Amino acid sequence: MAKVTSKLQLTLPKAIADQYKIRPGDNLDWLPAGLAIRVVKRGAAEAAEPATVKERLQLFDQATARQRKRQGSGKRRPVAGSQTRGWTREELYERGLSR
Repeated sequence: MAKVTSKLQLTLPKAIADQYKIRPGDNLDWLPAGLAIRVVKRGAAEAAEPATVKERLQLFDQATARQRKRQGSGKRRPVAGSQTRGWTREELYERGLSR
């Protein structure tokens, strides 16, 4: 049984979510049906989700390749003003250490 919170929110039981393939981010319509309320899932979100493990793994590999491309050579851009501040981050770690 679901309980309505003070913010008028409900938690969907997992068994129902699994049965109707409702996932986080899906849109649900609430329709009056006499003395009851009918909840209908909009079909667009379901069609966009990959159905098989193979498709999901392929999407994961594509995302990984995009991330590696974004990271490029691994060189970081210099922080604005870092040449004029007179110290480096590494020096901060050495300051105050007893030798």
